[in-house]
Amino acid sequence: MKTYNAPVGVENKWVVIDATDVVVGRLASYVAKRLRGKHRPDFTPHVDTGDHIVVINADKAVFTGNKLADKVYYRHTGYPGGIKQTTAGKILSGRFPERAIELAVKRMMPRESALSRKQYGKLRVYAGAEHPHTAQSPEVVDFKAMNRKNSKTA
Repeated sequence: MKTYNAPVGVENKWVVIDATDVVVGRLASYVAKRLRGKHRPDFTPHVDTGDHIVVINADKAVFTGNKLADKVYYRHTGYPGGIKQTTAGKILSGRFPERAIELAVKRMMPRESALSRKQYGKLRVYAGAEHPHTAQSPEVVDFKAMNRKNSKTA
């Protein structure tokens, strides 16, 4: 039996996901899987078979438990003693709330390869409900209705 390899010119779909009241970790896991193309039957690890993902209303995404106060994001300036930290709550209520979803998806992708960077580049996250990708006629995926645990109700 021969091993199947997906052709290099695979057609990628465009998908829109609304992140209103959606749990960030579950959404990031789903998005990372779609970006890599692991949802397709012709998935090949060394070929980009993933979709273009547009996430809207990223500022309305939620964390479960006490993660808004307890989850800490670290970054380093590059200088000695230059480690900085911030919480998930500060990121979501700050100037760029879409970074919480972007970081969660990026950390679920494979580490440092050209293919991984190319696949991650197909993710677009917007804080509001508007996005400039209507010309691509993306299909709308109702992520919240896939599982009752995907959304957090107050």
